[in-house]
Amino acid sequence: MAIYALGDYTPQIHPDAYVHPDATVIGDVRIGAFSSVWPQAVLRGDYGRIVVDERTSVQDGTVIHCTEVHPVHIGSSCVIGHNVHIEGATIADDCLIASGSVVLNGSIVEKGAIVGAGAVVSFDGHVRERTMVLGVPARERVGHVVPEQAWAFIVEKYVQNIGLYREKLRRLD
Repeated sequence: MAIYALGDYTPQIHPDAYVHPDATVIGDVRIGAFSSVWPQAVLRGDYGRIVVDERTSVQDGTVIHCTEVHPVHIGSSCVIGHNVHIEGATIADDCLIASGSVVLNGSIVEKGAIVGAGAVVSFDGHVRERTMVLGVPARERVGHVVPEQAWAFIVEKYVQNIGLYREKLRRLD
């Protein structure tokens, strides 16, 4: 796997976390227990800190970056879908950031919220607890309340994938 220190900043990856061999983790990055980072995901903590708490999956092709002003904090039991871009944002626990979405600097996504596939949460955006936002720019889907634990099965599947990949993944050249 491509894990790099940058100056004095060295990634801290919990021993129960999983970083796929084709993912890249650079600098001031912390990854919690049973979290996973999948192929072609890039977590680049060069200008600030990136924290991924426990039981969160950062799926294929995702890019997470930060600035001196806006670190990234992703809570526990989140699903960060394929090809997501998170730049200097805070994502609370139990959130789903769906495939192809973008969450930009200074934005806050509160607990249990969904950022729908392809949505763009603009600079300093705010997604309220257990709401869903869709579109470009992202707007709240009025009247929709996200059920608690709505994607707990996905969180659990990716925690299980850690064991599967540690045990059975092998490279064929």
